[in-house]
Amino acid sequence: MDPAPPDDFRAAAWLADLRRAGQLLTRVPLPGDPAPPVPGAAARSLRVCPLVGALLGFAAGLVLVAADAAGLPAVAGPLLALAAAALLTGGLHEDGLADTADGFGARRTPAERLAIMRDSRIGTYGVLALGLALALKVAALAALAPGAACAALAAAGALSRATVPAVAIALPPARSDGLGAGLGRPSGATAAIALLLGLGLAATAVGPLAAARAAAAAAIATVALALLARRQVGGYTGDVLGATQQTTETAMLLALSTDPSVIGRWIGQP
Repeated sequence: MDPAPPDDFRAAAWLADLRRAGQLLTRVPLPGDPAPPVPGAAARSLRVCPLVGALLGFAAGLVLVAADAAGLPAVAGPLLALAAAALLTGGLHEDGLADTADGFGARRTPAERLAIMRDSRIGTYGVLALGLALALKVAALAALAPGAACAALAAAGALSRATVPAVAIALPPARSDGLGAGLGRPSGATAAIALLLGLGLAATAVGPLAAARAAAAAAIATVALALLARRQVGGYTGDVLGATQQTTETAMLLALSTDPSVIGRWIGQP
């Protein structure tokens, strides 16, 4: 595992991190890094993942708003928005959720669970996890007005990805290879920046009050999944990080849907 690189706050370093984060989290074609990456550069790029997440959520939200403007059924907008998000990311996080559910659901040893998680085939637990997450997200988004739903997707997209470096610090890698171990261990500064950036973007999108509610839901989901990962496989993998993003995003959307008027007042929507 690459060590965390020295924290670099130059503009060029931020732009390089944003490029790497975009390449990691999306299927959007981005130019490669012209310079060889320093050791641990991938781990440092996690600090800007919330910004990429906010952009992904906002793009998905625009699809929802367009579906509503086109007069499509109320449930069609959330479904199309989530489909757009999955297309932009290549289903990266959804794949992690399904693999994690299959592995954790098996009554096997940690090594056998890790082997199941690496299997590209999806099992019963994976299907159930994906279906449940999709249904809960659609229900949450359908409870919000289109503008509020767009804001909620941006907020959840940002804050859910701010949890990733925290898990990578709190837990050891469960295996010596794979995406999780390949990212390297982020520094405390990287995790703090990601968290502050995620909170700031969420508060900007839905307002401080709603963002606080979403952050509480995210914290509970992150801690629960981290404890489960430690018990089941002894640490984190790339799949566990993807499952963390999906679980926290679902929890936040549900939390934001409990009082739609809070977001509506913030964005000036009745």
